[in-house]
Amino acid sequence: MTEARRATVYFDPEIHRALKLKAASTDRSVSDMVNEAVRFALAEDAEDLAAFENRANEPEVDFESFLESLKRRGQI
Repeated sequence: MTEARRATVYFDPEIHRALKLKAASTDRSVSDMVNEAVRFALAEDAEDLAAFENRANEPEVDFESFLESLKRRGQI
């Protein structure tokens, strides 16, 4: 494991209390829970960016044209 780095993070009091209570009830540290949450958020961002990249070459359709095509096909 790499060496941990220190950062100062300010939480709303209610969020901090909830984190401390969950940490105590799950026998984990607040740091572990925050690290896991950040990893999860970063992984979601990476998935979103990959999806955007995969769709970069798709043709663009403006909203009005799309609605018109739905109307022509009797779908709305």
